[in-house]
Formats: sequence, C-alpha cells, structure tokens
Amino acid sequence: MGLSTHILDTNLGRPAANVGITLYRWRDTAIDGIWEAIGGGRTDADGRCKTLLGDTPLLALDYKLRFGTSVYFYDLKVESLYPDIEIAFTVRDPAQHYHIPLLLTANGYTTYRGS
Repeated sequence: MGLSTHILDTNLGRPAANVGITLYRWRDTAIDGIWEAIGGGRTDADGRCKTLLGDTPLLALDYKLRFGTSVYFYDLKVESLYPDIEIAFTVRDPAQHYHIPLLLTANGYTTYRGS
C-alpha cells in the first residue's frame, strides 16, 4: 500500500516544512551490505512528504529514512543537536501501509508507527 511520513515540530506546535528526506533500502552484497538511496523529497507546508517511493514498489526489506534537520533549524536560527535523524525500520508485509512520523525538537526526537 505504500510508505508515508510527516514531521511535527513539537516545540513550535506545528508541522516542519521544507525538510529534505532521503529514503534508503538495505541491499545485501557479497561482503556485507549497503544502504541504497531509492527516493525522497521535501516536506510540504503540512510537514508531509508524498514522493518517498516514487514508482519504486515497497518490498519486504529493511528501509531507512534520513531527515535533514540541520537546514530546518538553521532557517529558524535555532541551534540543534542532531544535524540529521535516521530512522531504520523493517517492512514485513508490503501489502500494509507504513507511516513513520517524526516528532521533533532541537534537542530530541521520537517516532512511532502511525496509521
């Protein structure tokens, strides 16, 4: 069904707009494996990114979202601890929808599986 995310700046109480996001999937190699970039985009005014997968199908693999938060906080003139936030997760059933939200402050974050 797909993959979605959104970012809420819980310090400001509003969506985090214009944050760059890169989607990676784990690819086994002969030695170990690598994270392969397969999609991404930027959050809109509502803090959502609707272009993560593009035309790439969701498979039963490990994925990682990398949120480029340093530019977001720089634009707000706020010092932040985390220049990037990475959330790795496992897709076990590609027929389900996976929603991976990020609740963000300059010095902390949390995530959960949304609906």
